[in-house]
Order: sequence, then C-alpha cells, then structure tokens
Amino acid sequence: MTIIAVINFVIMLSTFFVMGYTYTLSIQPMKRSEKYGDKAWVDCKKFRSIGGLAEFISIVTLILWIWFPLPLVNEWIISSNIWIGIIIGLCILIAGTYLLLRGVKDAGSETLSPSKDTEMYGGIYKYIRHPQTLGEFPMFPALAFMFNSWFLVIISSIFIIAYIPIMIHYEEKDLVKKYGEKYIEYQKSTGALFPKLRKKT
Repeated sequence: MTIIAVINFVIMLSTFFVMGYTYTLSIQPMKRSEKYGDKAWVDCKKFRSIGGLAEFISIVTLILWIWFPLPLVNEWIISSNIWIGIIIGLCILIAGTYLLLRGVKDAGSETLSPSKDTEMYGGIYKYIRHPQTLGEFPMFPALAFMFNSWFLVIISSIFIIAYIPIMIHYEEKDLVKKYGEKYIEYQKSTGALFPKLRKKT
C-alpha cells in the first residue's frame, strides 16, 4: 500500500509539471511561429492536448489519494467533520466552474485550438484577462479540501501560486506579439485575474 501511495504521489507531481510545461508551450504560438512557421499553430494544439491529458491524470491521482495517502502526512486532516472540507471545496468548484465555462464560451474554439486569425475576445474577457485560469486551477485545492487533506491543499496551492504568474507572463508576451498596442491598452484597463476598479470620470 505504501509503495502504491508513493507511486501515486510521484505521478501526481510529474503530471503537474508536464501539464504546466506543455500548456506554457501551447500559449506561445507567435513566438514559436518565428522559428517553425505555420506548423507552430498545429504544434501548440498538440501541446494543449497533452497538457489536458496530464491534467486529467493529475486529477485521477488526487482521487486515488483517498485510498492511497502517504502515511507520513495522512494525519494532516482539515477537520474531523469531513463536511467542512467538502463544503469549502464545493464553494470553490462552483465559482470556478462558472468562470471556466464563461471563459470557454467567450473564447470559443481558441480554448482547444489556437489560431492566428482569432480576434481578441469579448464577454467575460472585458472584465478579466484570464477567467479560464482563475476558474480552472483552483479546482486542485478545491478537491484537496473535499478529500480532507491539508497536505494536498498545500501541495496544490504551491503549484498554482508558482505556475499561474509564469503562465500569464509567457501568454501575455505572446499576445502582445499577436495584437500589439491593442493588447497593451487592454492590459492597462483590464485586470489579469480580478477586475480593476475604474475611476469615475
């Protein structure tokens, strides 16, 4: 059982890395096209698919933690009342799912298949620049809360706190290459993850 728990945890960490790495590659088609031409857009779609698969596997390893936790940290429970963690996790998941689905709807096919012909998005993107990121990545600590494990909350939180700024940095560099001054003005007026307070005129 301990060996399975260790293997599951190693796979969890590995898929976190693979997901982050491949998704970061997938959001830089303009940079890659300077070297690989139009092939870069196809490659970015492939990278995004690999990242999605890695994300799915990482979620499976989180679920498997219920039966195969690491013995050394198995006592790091959030509460003796498991419903506290479940309620916290569900609140995060509900809010995150709404943001994710709105972002996917307003981004359209660009969510899965980057295209050089895509125009800047509208909808929820008028208020925050990365609604999908804000909706998607908190699901990891949300699941950790639901599984009543402080250790998983800490590990998953470290991952998203470290990764999200990196992802935003590289994606926005590429978007500036794609849209130029229009995107720079958009950055000034719209928050990355939270709406900016607008001064009354």
